[in-house]
Amino acid sequence: MDLNKAQIIGRLTRDPESRSTPGGQQVATFSVATGFSWTDQQGQKQERTEFHNVVAWRKLAEICSQYLTKGKQVYIEGRLQTRSWEGQDGQKRYRTEIVADNMIMLGSAGGAQNTASQVAPVAAAAAVDSAPVQQEQDASSSDEISIEDIPF
Repeated sequence: MDLNKAQIIGRLTRDPESRSTPGGQQVATFSVATGFSWTDQQGQKQERTEFHNVVAWRKLAEICSQYLTKGKQVYIEGRLQTRSWEGQDGQKRYRTEIVADNMIMLGSAGGAQNTASQVAPVAAAAAVDSAPVQQEQDASSSDEISIEDIPF
């Protein structure tokens, strides 16, 4: 059995770029930065930032393009994929990307502390293309779920 699954929580480094393929499929690309910190052998705190290329397709691409902006914190779930091509200089190039299956908007841009009421699930798996988008709820809204809120 094989498993190819990626899960990251980080912040967008740029606004998503959206386009359509010649076949009419929507695709969005963006980058997410994640941080990692550790203490080295000398007791000094070290930090490293990783930058992840993300690709979203179809309805999820439309949602990402519409709601995500630079600095926004997101949860991305998907699979790793590496593409290769030959550059103009004749050298073979590689790019590893996360092909997103799911995206959840988390906090606001700028790093505000997250609370449960700030978490906004925006997109489900790409298989649920007809599911409506849920936007962040106002603090004054009730916690009750009405039948109209259920996407299926």
